[in-house]
Amino acid sequence: MIEQPRFHVKHPEKTDEAETPMTADETTPLARELADLTRRRQALAAQELPLPGSTRVFTVANQKGGVGKTTTTVNLAAALARAGAKVLVIDLDPQGNASTAIGVEHRADTASVYDVIINDEPMAAVVQASPEFGTLYCVPATIHLAGAEIELVSLVAREQRLRTALETFLEGSPEPYHYVFIDCPPSLGLLTINAFVAATEVLIPIQCEYYALEGLSQLLSNIQLIERHLNPELTVSTILMTMYDSRTNLANQVVQDVREHFPEQVLDTLIPRSVRISEAPSYGQSVISYDTNSSGSLSYREAAAEIAHRGAPR
Repeated sequence: MIEQPRFHVKHPEKTDEAETPMTADETTPLARELADLTRRRQALAAQELPLPGSTRVFTVANQKGGVGKTTTTVNLAAALARAGAKVLVIDLDPQGNASTAIGVEHRADTASVYDVIINDEPMAAVVQASPEFGTLYCVPATIHLAGAEIELVSLVAREQRLRTALETFLEGSPEPYHYVFIDCPPSLGLLTINAFVAATEVLIPIQCEYYALEGLSQLLSNIQLIERHLNPELTVSTILMTMYDSRTNLANQVVQDVREHFPEQVLDTLIPRSVRISEAPSYGQSVISYDTNSSGSLSYREAAAEIAHRGAPR
């Protein structure tokens, strides 16, 4: 079981005089929560995140839907950009939710990742700056991407098209990108395979609920196949537990089980269930800029700090 933080109240020493009663501020759950948030904010403010020597390319994937892939992609990207890193988000989901979440235009007539993969458009021609942070950029997805799976079948080097475009873009960029995050659809089709081939690291969000590990063994088998045949540099470097509710025994048990299976990959940070995280995309923002001092924002900033400090696996 994960040890929960304990908040110790210092009791006054016993004297002959009547004991001084504790104030409400020292004992209320709200006060303890506010004190914890303050401590976490101060800890984050005090640290400077190291920047990688070369670009780290993550594919954020899980075949199970609703585990927080897009939410994790945009909030980690925004957190790292806020800390000074230059970050690119590639939206490879036809729904375009990652594009929406960081305020990037993705109407049907917008130049998008579809044009890059299918029409060989240079990635530099479709990259947009996010209004959130000066170092956050996005390759948006449009509805046209929904038909890309079928169109890719007949194309030459169909599994390599995103990787080729990304490598050309990064080599031609006047300033280096520190991180690239690729948001995948919740299926293992040619779009997701393109994402795996383009990346060097896989980040898997797992929700702290029943069936959390369902389908994960199949996902790992597929990643091993891609590593063996298409991308020998690919590795599962990071697992992030999402939608955590500390009040339930189930959530704690799921975290314990996942940590036992993947002790080196699982981040210490747990992403809580949060209204603020859910609200932020409707305002075209990540939670990092929507409510930077909320528990959800602090958790993603802490997760981003862990990723930065861990560095790329050797």
